[in-house]
Amino acid sequence: MAAAAKTPVSAKIEDYALLGDCTAAALVSRAGSIDWLCWPRFDSDACCAALLGGPEHGRWLLAPQNQAARIERAYRPDTLVLETRFTTPTGTVRVTDFMALHREGSHLVRIVTGERGCVALRSELILRFDYGALVPWVTRLPHAATSFVAGPHRVILRSSVPQQGEDLKTVGEFELRARERAWFVLSYSLSYKSPPRPIRAMSALQRTEQLWRRWIRSGAIKGQYAAAVRRSCITLKALTDRATGGIIAAPTTSLPERIGGTRNWDYRYCWVRDATFTLQAMMNAGFYREARRWRAWLLRAAAGDPAQMQIMYRIGGERLLPEWQLDYLPGYEGSRPVRVGNAASGQVQLDVYGELMDAMYQGRLGRLAGNEADWQLQRALLEHLERIWMEPDRGIWEVRGPARHFTHSKVMAWTAVDRMIKSAERFGLEAPLSRWRSFRTRIHDDVCRRGFNRRLGYFVQSYGSRTLDASLLLLPLVGFLPIEDQRVRATIAAIERKLTTDGLVRRYSSARGRDGLPPGEGVFLACSFWLADVLVLLGRRREAHRLFRRLLALRNDVGLLSEEYDPRARRLVGNFPQSFSHIALVNTAFNLNQHRGPARQRAGSPRPHGRRVASAARAG
Repeated sequence: MAAAAKTPVSAKIEDYALLGDCTAAALVSRAGSIDWLCWPRFDSDACCAALLGGPEHGRWLLAPQNQAARIERAYRPDTLVLETRFTTPTGTVRVTDFMALHREGSHLVRIVTGERGCVALRSELILRFDYGALVPWVTRLPHAATSFVAGPHRVILRSSVPQQGEDLKTVGEFELRARERAWFVLSYSLSYKSPPRPIRAMSALQRTEQLWRRWIRSGAIKGQYAAAVRRSCITLKALTDRATGGIIAAPTTSLPERIGGTRNWDYRYCWVRDATFTLQAMMNAGFYREARRWRAWLLRAAAGDPAQMQIMYRIGGERLLPEWQLDYLPGYEGSRPVRVGNAASGQVQLDVYGELMDAMYQGRLGRLAGNEADWQLQRALLEHLERIWMEPDRGIWEVRGPARHFTHSKVMAWTAVDRMIKSAERFGLEAPLSRWRSFRTRIHDDVCRRGFNRRLGYFVQSYGSRTLDASLLLLPLVGFLPIEDQRVRATIAAIERKLTTDGLVRRYSSARGRDGLPPGEGVFLACSFWLADVLVLLGRRREAHRLFRRLLALRNDVGLLSEEYDPRARRLVGNFPQSFSHIALVNTAFNLNQHRGPARQRAGSPRPHGRRVASAARAG
């Protein structure tokens, strides 16, 4: 049989679909190539890294040998089981890809089913550990299994198709006719432990499909945009570690915010900044178990000396995220450097205190049980914030330029104090309320005096600057000022005039923002959802729906969003899929479907979160 032609170095970002088992994740292209796979954890070294290089850096291609195939794909409804249909001149086959939700080990399963005619196919597995650098030692095992070992890693391929070695690749060529089936199971284990026990591909498929559907039915998702919300919730669940409850920002590193640029970061970690948005999304969707476990992860991660609280952690709460560059990888479409780790973890960012306190307050409103130890940790963190809130920081966008007095950071410091006061008042918790109220007033006065540019007539990115920032859309969403305030309305109007491109919102002008990096990035999708949220608060609901539908149209064919979008190239950019984008989608959908959705809940006029807290009253 003829060998398959080489596939491109990497597909477009929107041409990938996510596979995951709540411990690890993979990306598979429309062409049937798994170009990204990290094992055994989300933040482990990749053993398939073609996404950031070429096939020689690791990939698993399973596709017809005829490259002229017509391709269609979709997830099975309410699951993370992907079906890709290849139609060639000689016939049609269906490839079913998934990571098994299994009690033991991590297993990537691919099942090929013949539907019509006869199709010649090829499986080409290239495993390269340590982000494409390390060629494994390959041996044959009994029962037609192949073992790949490199240092602590072992991967075993079991298949109904005979495999052979070919130029440091493992290849299987076969033909399928209608109603015939072939299967492949790739399993991970540590090399110094017993090999993973085999699983049955079809049984794993049935169980995995059932578990995904059972989980999504346990929620409370209704309304006009229910299908989109379900898909986003499944994506968020797939990015949630089942052992720790932590939710990663994305399963990838170094997918560029601008193709060919240097704004390439590792997002395979958990951000404290996502806390409140995530908690609200989960509770409003009815997934209280996930909300509870996420809040528990936050408390464990933040525990310790308040002065050592970080903005992000690894999936288990580990604090060390040293950043280095993989110079041997050419990067996605030449976007270099390729980074592993994230130096921003050592930055001071004041807004994370507000996010943590708000998340704890929203959790208590949602009847997520707290205890005295939680409250004492919060008090210690607030005492530390009292000492440092006047210092400059690196802000919500983690700038690598000079530290500044970012307006959003100060607003979130105010939010931290405000939520602590409300928690004490509403839930009868011991607190120095008089001191805290005075503290809250000082921050509020400082922001209104120094963060508002009277000459321009709107709030600005940092004290003394003239730069706009989309994070200022959050002022009414966190309750700092009401939506009726003319300063807020003027700021929103300025953002609509100056920071929108084709109706979508940029974070700030990267050419003027002095963020320490070369200019150029796409529109930031979460900010565009925030604009829809404030339009709801302004009573401009028709415009909000229109913007939301525009954002939904940016999802790829299987409902996934990245961090940003390039309106000129009409491409998704940034790490993918991005949990922050999907969290924002869920919250905006609820804002559009509910009279008092997450925006009003957070701003201080809450209704109950989800179906389990029907008796919850408004905030204190």
